[in-house]
Amino acid sequence: MSQKQRVLFICTANSARSLMAEALMRDMAGDRYQVFSAGLQPSQADLRALRALKGAGISTEGLRSKSLGDVLDEPFDIVITLCNKATLECQSVQGTRQTLAWDFEDPVTRAGLRPFETTLNELSERLKMFLLIQGKPFRNRQHSLTPLAFYKNLAEDTRLRALLLIHSQQELCVCELTEALQESQPKISRHLAQLRKSGLLQDRRDSQWVFYSINPNVPDWCLTVLDETLAANAGWIEEDTQRLNSMGDRPERTAKCCAPASATPIDAKETKH
Repeated sequence: MSQKQRVLFICTANSARSLMAEALMRDMAGDRYQVFSAGLQPSQADLRALRALKGAGISTEGLRSKSLGDVLDEPFDIVITLCNKATLECQSVQGTRQTLAWDFEDPVTRAGLRPFETTLNELSERLKMFLLIQGKPFRNRQHSLTPLAFYKNLAEDTRLRALLLIHSQQELCVCELTEALQESQPKISRHLAQLRKSGLLQDRRDSQWVFYSINPNVPDWCLTVLDETLAANAGWIEEDTQRLNSMGDRPERTAKCCAPASATPIDAKETKH
């Protein structure tokens, strides 16, 4: 049996979001992943977060607030930050193969009747998508990605923003990128087609939607460039990320994506999602 991948969730206090993510991931895929969480300024587990987990039938055994220094005994395969503060302040953990920047509203200050349950549901949906991407085979296209081709693709504002958003979110469809980047659907589709043709992106079809993610055949040095660009420049796509998050979780976004597009598609496959 292959060794389990080590996954680390990081937020500010490690009292709610990252603890809930740790418990959810263990419940969903504990057979495949070793899961940890930590905080930049650890405090203590929020009882409301623990109650939300228990209410969902998820074990809270062993959950406690920890600092980064408590868990960095070994390299991690995947590090996922859960708030912009963690993304901005937490530089790449030594030895990490993949870094993802997610942003979830802090349930401690969140409005609404059941803020912790709402955040728990949002984390659950995002983790389901993450696990789907990690475990589902994609069409394998072999590409020879040269440094010149890679940097040419990065040397355009829309393509670079789209690429960083996809890298930070795991996967996105055309309508999500259209909303986040405030660009026309044909323009987004054209740039996605170029990124896919170059070998930087791959796609998968789910019913009438096409989702784009980073091609797993992309060389490690390219992923390192994207990781470090995100870590050092999170503020550069902050407004794009906020517009994306305003669409809600994936089910809500899917409903919005069902609306017919007014623009004339340039590439039928690219614009049908």
